[in-house]
Amino acid sequence: MDLTTRLHNTSIESADKIAYYFMDQPTTYAELDAAVTKFASGLEQLGLKKGDHIALLLGNSPHFIIALYGAMRLGVTVIPVNPIYTPEEIGYILLNGDIKAVVALDLLVPLAEKMGAMLPKVEHYIICESDPTKKVEPPANDKLKSFAEVVASGDLAFQGPQIFEDDVAVILYTSGTTGKPKGAMLTHKNLYSNASDTGMYLKMNNEDRVITTLPMFHVFSLTVVVNAPLISGATLLIAPKFSPKDIFRLAKKYEATIFAGVPTMYNFLYQYPEGDPKDFSSLRLCISGGSSLPVALLKNFEKKFNVFVSEGYGLSEASPVTAFNPLDRPRKPGSIGTSILNVKNKVVDVLGEEVPVGEVGELVVQGPNVMKGYYKMPEETAATIRDGWLYTGDLAKMDEEGYFYIVDRKKDMVIVGGFNVYPREVEEVLYDHPDVVEAAVIGIPDPEQGEAIKCFVVTKNSELTAQALMNYCKERLAKYKLPTIIEFIDELPKNTTGKILRRALKDQIPSK
Repeated sequence: MDLTTRLHNTSIESADKIAYYFMDQPTTYAELDAAVTKFASGLEQLGLKKGDHIALLLGNSPHFIIALYGAMRLGVTVIPVNPIYTPEEIGYILLNGDIKAVVALDLLVPLAEKMGAMLPKVEHYIICESDPTKKVEPPANDKLKSFAEVVASGDLAFQGPQIFEDDVAVILYTSGTTGKPKGAMLTHKNLYSNASDTGMYLKMNNEDRVITTLPMFHVFSLTVVVNAPLISGATLLIAPKFSPKDIFRLAKKYEATIFAGVPTMYNFLYQYPEGDPKDFSSLRLCISGGSSLPVALLKNFEKKFNVFVSEGYGLSEASPVTAFNPLDRPRKPGSIGTSILNVKNKVVDVLGEEVPVGEVGELVVQGPNVMKGYYKMPEETAATIRDGWLYTGDLAKMDEEGYFYIVDRKKDMVIVGGFNVYPREVEEVLYDHPDVVEAAVIGIPDPEQGEAIKCFVVTKNSELTAQALMNYCKERLAKYKLPTIIEFIDELPKNTTGKILRRALKDQIPSK
């Protein structure tokens, strides 16, 4: 089974079921499947074939879902790209990814024309309407086609080639914390198994209405709020962008049952003055991922809105989900939960040996969700997948009941006078302070201790001083874990998914 076959089966079994609402307009599973089939046929008529690569430079919209599933039905590999990347970042991915066609918003037409000479392998730019109320006129450039034109040219009788589970369905370029981004090759088996296992673990069903505001080009969104719900026959409530006002409106109007977000989104929703807990009364489950959710925020959010938040863990190379807090057992605040169905997590030392319960080591993962490898990077693949296990680069520990806890990224650990300090531990203390909205901790060079702790803090109390916060930390942290510097800033740097970028904070520190 693969995602597009499952979609087709659902369109037959539940033709009139609403697949998604977008801009308050409903689309049934039968209508979605027809558009997917016609888009796949339209791509074939443009000369694309199984094994070719297509890039999606799109935000959250029906265009993204139709293009994703349509390309996969033709056997074309999809490369989702963040549309607000710089031209240089986009150019690298399109060039490295051997792209033959690009699907993009009409706002990106000037960029596409400008990059044309740099990307001779790109034969087609398929342009989508940024305003669904306005029709895009067929562009004069023969490389440019309108999305509607491609769909209209397609044949509903299109069958498509045979798809094998080991065929590469999607290549996701990682954010590239060091060097250039790497393209994680995810097969049809990777994507289907992870969507299916995640959906079953979270008990998704065809009565669920899932708020889809996480960026679709990101793997967390792709699996948890797009593929898993569609596999389950649920309804997507597509939000073009994250806005607390819109989230509360969608939840209330459509009686949403599931919301998924990153910690920053939960913080914005919690802090939103007009946020009415009654609007979230229909939610049966909230899902958090992308980075660690501060325990204080989790407890405050649950208390205010009377909802259950299940924190999980994943990474692009694992399609992405490997663990979630289970729904049928006690949730443990601060934990990423237990291994999901068919996936194994364990914590190992530098030799790859499993460490005792409670000890910190590197989290490694095994399962049908683990990527095929990095595109055109055999050495990086061999370094990341060893003896059948995916090495995540995250430090973790496991308790006696099989619950895992992310301690921090290996690269973010700070060594103060020979002692290991995990930024998250210090951040948890800061988040407990009633006047702290957000916090991030990094290591800075120190001539005596090697490294020292620096904290960046966003506060809602302009009278809060660094010394007062320092005194607060002294009561809760060992001396070597205490911050040397506390800097108040208006906003922490974040990526498009809302994840706090410690690297951007580190770049502000002069090298010595």
